Amino acid sequence: MGLNGRMARFAGYAPQVADPEDPARVLAMPLVLRIEKSDPPDRTALLEAVARATVLACLDPRAEPDGEWAEAFDRWCAGRIRKIARRARGAQWRAAQEVPGVTVDCAGAQARAFVPGPVGDTDRRLTRLQIEGTDVEGDLPSTPAEGLCLWVAPNLPMTVGKLAAQVSHASMLGAPLVPADQVEEWYRSGCPLTVRQAGAQRWATLLDDERAGRAVAVRDAGYTEVAPGSCTVIAEFRPPEDGDRSALG
Repeated sequence: MGLNGRMARFAGYAPQVADPEDPARVLAMPLVLRIEKSDPPDRTALLEAVARATVLACLDPRAEPDGEWAEAFDRWCAGRIRKIARRARGAQWRAAQEVPGVTVDCAGAQARAFVPGPVGDTDRRLTRLQIEGTDVEGDLPSTPAEGLCLWVAPNLPMTVGKLAAQVSHASMLGAPLVPADQVEEWYRSGCPLTVRQAGAQRWATLLDDERAGRAVAVRDAGYTEVAPGSCTVIAEFRPPEDGDRSALG
């Protein structure tokens, strides 16, 4: 299958399988954000860490056919991609490292993405972690950056836990935007990306880009915090020479 094959999973993603009637059998990817009480991480770095952890888990060789994660990722990717973010600190965070997944450290902020599975079968080392309290202070930068950039919608307040799931989804859907001749290097470098806050003018341009197929948008099902169908994050790839829209806000 190779890296390009794993990447193709998310190109033009559309759910093929309906959710099971039993809520405990709904498939979701657990995400854990390290948020120490005495030394909370930077908001931007934490979101970039969880987005990178997610796409690295999805592109991990263990998710290839015959890999130990293959069946879990195939089943999850066939349905509506769901994620559940929790917070951990101290011993809880250390215990979470024992559960299969991928951890990323980004400028001192740490997050881990786990192998998806039925919500009712989630490892107890994760289910005992709190979903609430996943917010941290700080504003996202609005300056464009080269490479894969995940733009957060303006005027759509979300906790860090909610936004973690949104940027993680955007990192998966946006990964196929990375040019084919750069994918191997991008993956070997740890799937670098940036999370940015869009202003109204930039958001309008991004929506145009999405309609033209130059960007990919995440639209939320609306189970928590935002209305159904809300466009939460748009992923774009900005090559180094693309500076013509740097003044947009």
